[in-house]
Amino acid sequence: MMGRPVNARHNRQMVSIDQLVPQDHFLRYADAYIDFSFIEEITSSFYQPASGRQSIPPITLFKMLFISYWYGIRSERQLEKEIQTNLAYRWFLGFDLTTPVPDHSTISYSRKKRFHETTVMADIFEAIVKQAMEYRMVSGRVLFTDSTHIKANANKNKFIREAKPEKVIAHFELLEQAANEDRIAHGKKELKPKKEREGTKKSDGVRRVSTTDPDSGFMMRDHKPQGFFYLDHRTVDGKYGIITDTFITPGNVSDQTPYIDRLDHQVQTFGFEIEAVGVDAGYATHMIAKQLLDREIYAVVGYRRFKNGSKRIPKSKFTYVAELDVYACPMGCILAYSTTDRQAVRHYKSNPSDCAVCPLRNECFSAKSRSREVTRHVWTNLLESIKKNSKTKTGKRLYRLRRETVERSFADAKHLHAFRYARYRGQESVQEQAYLTAASQNLKKMVLLLKKRAEEPS
Repeated sequence: MMGRPVNARHNRQMVSIDQLVPQDHFLRYADAYIDFSFIEEITSSFYQPASGRQSIPPITLFKMLFISYWYGIRSERQLEKEIQTNLAYRWFLGFDLTTPVPDHSTISYSRKKRFHETTVMADIFEAIVKQAMEYRMVSGRVLFTDSTHIKANANKNKFIREAKPEKVIAHFELLEQAANEDRIAHGKKELKPKKEREGTKKSDGVRRVSTTDPDSGFMMRDHKPQGFFYLDHRTVDGKYGIITDTFITPGNVSDQTPYIDRLDHQVQTFGFEIEAVGVDAGYATHMIAKQLLDREIYAVVGYRRFKNGSKRIPKSKFTYVAELDVYACPMGCILAYSTTDRQAVRHYKSNPSDCAVCPLRNECFSAKSRSREVTRHVWTNLLESIKKNSKTKTGKRLYRLRRETVERSFADAKHLHAFRYARYRGQESVQEQAYLTAASQNLKKMVLLLKKRAEEPS
């Protein structure tokens, strides 16, 4: 016998919302295992203690935001609608079936006005990391760092062109000190102090600036989409994959630029004693090698194969003789030390008389030149020592962990937590999104780990 549809929509029943939420729902575990009282401590200074209209409790406000990021709800308007109809969301926030849901404009006001240009989002993210440390989920010994692009809320066809600003040289004083020490060791005078544009490098050409979101950067990378993007430079702990740092820059900033400063920030904030780091080939620079070895950190970097775009004999065919501090060309002629520039790069030049009778002369340099020049950074030996780590058994094992930690973290953020696109405009607002995304991922991982620990037989 065919059943008939039953309409029980208007039936009244005596039931609590707690009875309607499944016992194994994720939000039940989140409520049981996570102590959210730190939110009230961080935000208390932004509320009047005894005057004004009673506000929505900040814990409730941020729980709403965590729901948004846990379930990939990109719009605050949509979040309001979802909470109205989703019983589990209402239960997690402490609402009953008839409690009015806070208006979406309340969330927007807090984000744009009350907490804007403050450290609240960063403080909440860091408090969650510290809570994970208390649960022994973060060791701070092995860290993995990478960057991913986030599509800016901007049309790639709406831009103006302007001259590129002068490029700031990272750790300029350290480079200049190394250059002067190397010049003295070679019997040359120290460089004169650079008065104009000190610590900067003149940049030629023009760049595209978005008229919609000027803070974003136009990204042009191999195998990457072109357009206006932001970059999230993220660091993940190697123990359980907890995110320990997230830092937003425009999409045209290179990966290595903020790296060392962000490592130091984590050491100062969390007291990490970093023993090893794993990064891809974009971080394999002389400055990073120098800084990591000075900090006695074992580093593993990826390998990048460069194509020789020039028709002349590449530098790789020249052999460096460390004992004599010279280069030998493929024909055996010597390229002697010439000078060390302000960027701590040594210049080696061949003897013009040797090159004049060399059978490979036309393949080595242009007809206008009289000799061949090869350069070598003063810290090249440090970079080479780091690259050798990748060939060891320990280095290979560490580098493979990048897939399970930082790369997996980015994949989850984009696929599950709506981090593929910037929700807002402006670098500061996108940074707030990055903090909340990373915080929600950390909370989710903490809840699942604590649940697993509770279920293990004692």
